[in-house]
Amino acid sequence: MGTPKELIAEALNLSPAERLIIAEALIHSFDKPDLEIQQTWGEEVEKRLAAYKEGKLETIDFEDLFND
Repeated sequence: MGTPKELIAEALNLSPAERLIIAEALIHSFDKPDLEIQQTWGEEVEKRLAAYKEGKLETIDFEDLFND
């Protein structure tokens, strides 16, 4: 494999098209969802929905949110 510095030096010797493929793959690798975060938010949404349905959650009208 090699160190990050060695990998970068090697990548810079590639053609622009090949570098683009690598860059897109690296950027795309950051877009993978974090399942733990998704689960935590899902649980939070369920709690907030239940609180809303039980009348325990204070709400603000959408129009009031943007009007002072």
